[in-house]
Amino acid sequence: MSLNVVPPNPGYTPTAAGYGGGSRHPYTPPLSNLVEHFQRLPGIGPKTAQRLAFHILKKPRGDAEAFANALITAKEAIGECEQCYNWSEHSPCEICTSTTRNSSTICVVPHTEDLYALERTGEFTHQYHVLHGLISPLEGLGPDDLRLRELIARCEAQQVDEVILALPPTVEGDTTSLYLARLLKALEMKTTRIAFGLPVGGELDYADTLTITRAIQGRRAV
Repeated sequence: MSLNVVPPNPGYTPTAAGYGGGSRHPYTPPLSNLVEHFQRLPGIGPKTAQRLAFHILKKPRGDAEAFANALITAKEAIGECEQCYNWSEHSPCEICTSTTRNSSTICVVPHTEDLYALERTGEFTHQYHVLHGLISPLEGLGPDDLRLRELIARCEAQQVDEVILALPPTVEGDTTSLYLARLLKALEMKTTRIAFGLPVGGELDYADTLTITRAIQGRRAV
């Protein structure tokens, strides 16, 4: 008994990873290309990439063009602030030029996303400095690859009373914090680091050893 095999669409060549960037669905080439580009975004897997691609196809052409224009405009218009290295359309950025900000304290963060996370709390009214990474020999990132020199120069030029290190409790975060602390100590600059510990509503039973240790180390008087 022989099977009738239906050949693929003429001109269609699957990618090295398989149809549709790793899935087994025979996408037409333009759709495969769209799915693969969505899948390159962080946190986007094959199924989510497919869902986003089909969503775009179902929308009117005007919506798709507006989406594409938003990407291009953001890429062309947004750059680094010359003072804090936040992503912004203007330089200095809106935070650096704000008259309600206290410039005597600078909060150091690894990435712009971390800056926005702190801003969402509504509790921080000082200024920031974005490093754009952490010291990580495994990734080939050393002190010269980050905005460390710019931070030191800024502290020397401004009347800064305190530098807050809002860096994660990881090997890379700890390494960067220690490196910065030594540089700032030479300037006789007050340097602090944000506390780490149990989340609100968290139970000790479910916390890992490092989290509990950080919570104990970051304790304060009540």
